[in-house]
Amino acid sequence: MSPFALIDHLANFALPALVVAVVLGLGGRLIMGKGAPLALWKQIVINFVAGVVVLAGGLAYFGRDGMMATYAALVLVCGTLQWLLAGGLRS
Repeated sequence: MSPFALIDHLANFALPALVVAVVLGLGGRLIMGKGAPLALWKQIVINFVAGVVVLAGGLAYFGRDGMMATYAALVLVCGTLQWLLAGGLRS
């Protein structure tokens, strides 16, 4: 496999995690306004890393990429994490 093909495959593997992270970060900003406890880029990075870990776990468990259960887990984990980052456990 050429280096370009490897980079293309890795980018396409991580793209769903990046899109979910950006949408959740921007959506959290839209809902929370300026009262969000973390900077936008920090929220995106944390959600992206968690998303890639979930996608890698799905790849390891199912043996192939692109399973709907993996994408459902991606949304569930990143959504929960975004809720926690936005102060979901505040009293």
